[in-house]
Amino acid sequence: MSNKTLLLTGFEPFGGEKINPSALAVKEFSGKKINGVEIYTEILPVVHKKCVERTLELINKLDPVAVLNVGQAGGRTHITVEKVAINFLDYTIPDNEGNKPRYIKITEDGQDAYFATIPVEEIVVTIKKSNIPAMLSYSAGTFCCNELFYGVSHYIRKNNLKIANGFIHIPFIYEQAIDSPRPSMPLSTIIEGISIAIDVITKRV
Repeated sequence: MSNKTLLLTGFEPFGGEKINPSALAVKEFSGKKINGVEIYTEILPVVHKKCVERTLELINKLDPVAVLNVGQAGGRTHITVEKVAINFLDYTIPDNEGNKPRYIKITEDGQDAYFATIPVEEIVVTIKKSNIPAMLSYSAGTFCCNELFYGVSHYIRKNNLKIANGFIHIPFIYEQAIDSPRPSMPLSTIIEGISIAIDVITKRV
């Protein structure tokens, strides 16, 4: 595509939740431009392999300059910018189609791990400057989020694509903590944090 595009993805609800804040937040950016870069959004299935396959289809279609995947991490108190994706799956709960892969590699021909190529440290520092809780994370888990982060990273490296990519985990939102108190954050704050991350990324691409 002639215009610069950033692919921004969230996930559908899973694990018995009725909503997924990553989907709600990502939808707010549909069709917007930040620093001249058009934001293309997609809500992905929480399904083994399919989440990666759909994202790779969009990468081939859009030829984006960057890919930012966003997912829910219940129990976390901060917006966490992931540093590393690992070549390992261990679904402790089933995905939305009942798949539950345990103790397997994501791909046999990939590295043990890949680092994010978005400026993760700068993103964390910049988000914190807006008084939003943020931190660097060295574990994206072993569920769909890590599978997607790793799968995209592997595809980009394997094909020598000039695409920056990374993953951000966000907490539950207030609506998910009404009946069972647990760490949560206002959706508006999450959206602001993602906007700051995109601003940092698009200034670099």
